[in-house]
Amino acid sequence: MPKENLHDLMLFVEIAREQSFTKAAAQLGLSQSALSHAMRNFEKRMGVRLLARTTRRVSTTEAGERLMQNVIPLIAEINQRLAEIRQMGNEISGTIRITATEHAAETIVWPKIRTLLGRYSDLKIEVSIDYGLTDIVRERFDAGVRIGEQIAKDMVAVRIGPDISMAVVATPAYFEKHGRPQQPSDLVNHNCINLRLPTKGGLYVWEFEKDGHEIRVRVNGQLVFNTMPQILMACRQGFGIAYVPEEVIMPEIESGRLVRILKGWCPFFSGYHLYYPNRRQHTAAFSLLVDTLRYRGA
Repeated sequence: MPKENLHDLMLFVEIAREQSFTKAAAQLGLSQSALSHAMRNFEKRMGVRLLARTTRRVSTTEAGERLMQNVIPLIAEINQRLAEIRQMGNEISGTIRITATEHAAETIVWPKIRTLLGRYSDLKIEVSIDYGLTDIVRERFDAGVRIGEQIAKDMVAVRIGPDISMAVVATPAYFEKHGRPQQPSDLVNHNCINLRLPTKGGLYVWEFEKDGHEIRVRVNGQLVFNTMPQILMACRQGFGIAYVPEEVIMPEIESGRLVRILKGWCPFFSGYHLYYPNRRQHTAAFSLLVDTLRYRGA
């Protein structure tokens, strides 16, 4: 069916129901002349008169009445199907795909989403660990989790965690043997454990700041890993200096198993944010996930 016929058919139904061009035009938000013009064109294309017009009212012709009898049940069925689809949007079901770093997944995403799984048996959540700046639209993720500063400006960003700080650490034995760096630039002369980023295969650059002075250091060392647990393992075994989230390593700093350096140079970042395209149509399940992950302060 040509799209103009479908459009004009809906106009015809409204006129027939109201038995008035004036009332139908008001309901449809059209001018009376535009509605009358559309009906004349519709009747011309159909090759038969559908409406009988008098000065007092509008009624359907025999052909128009037959059309109404055939069309009304179909419209009712279409509306029912649309209502069913809308209802699907109100159900907590379906699959939500998220990309996140390992630290964010373990410390924020998992502790919060696990409460949803027991309550909503039809909800499925896929978490993909990735340290790169994933294009969530191209890779067909519903959302991603990254530090606030890393998120593109065209994305909706919702804070899901507090500010975080990184820590530069190594074992006491490492520092006894190699000495302690006094400033970030000293790290280039030490055995540092690098993180390989999947995006373009580059190495993560260690970031520092003090008194408004920012320094980015490209460190070197014998070891490169692409996940945080392996970096922590090597650091704990004395194979070099690591740059890791403070929260992860704090118990070992407090116990003395690891020693922290350059604390005054390690800035706070704006914490983890959930981000997603601003043009997406949210399902009830996705809206629930966003509300569950939303950070509400300490």
